[in-house]
Amino acid sequence: MTGSGAAASGGLTLAAPHVLLIEDSPGDVRLTQEALADADASLSLHVTTDGFEGLAFLKREGTYADAPRPDLILLDLNLPKMDGRELLAIIKGDDDLRTIPVVVLTASDAPEDVNRCHELKANAYLCKPLQLDAFWELVQSINTFWLGFVRLPPQEASG
Repeated sequence: MTGSGAAASGGLTLAAPHVLLIEDSPGDVRLTQEALADADASLSLHVTTDGFEGLAFLKREGTYADAPRPDLILLDLNLPKMDGRELLAIIKGDDDLRTIPVVVLTASDAPEDVNRCHELKANAYLCKPLQLDAFWELVQSINTFWLGFVRLPPQEASG
């Protein structure tokens, strides 16, 4: 199975998946963009670079009024303005956002971060590998698993 993103449900073909990457490292953004595009050219990747901007995207506020509801969130922990832990708590505490899967993708392998993110209901916690090939492989496996195999909740009507 490929991570094509096109899934069938009851005979209907769903739109290409939307992924929100909340990441402040330009290098990690670029690598993630390239790896996801290589895995699934139909995927729409949206990028925000801090916690407040990520929350505005999710709440469809300001310049993000027309933002799509993401099928998956890739969240770095060490973000400016509002860190990923705080944003994760907000997402999982919000009735309208809590069903969106959140994969923490971070450099931290600190046990306290892993424990805290799982307590906050992260759907997965992944450490960014230092080797380029390993990072590429990890991002592609996220696409394959979360957008290829996992049954995601149906998109809710835009409000």
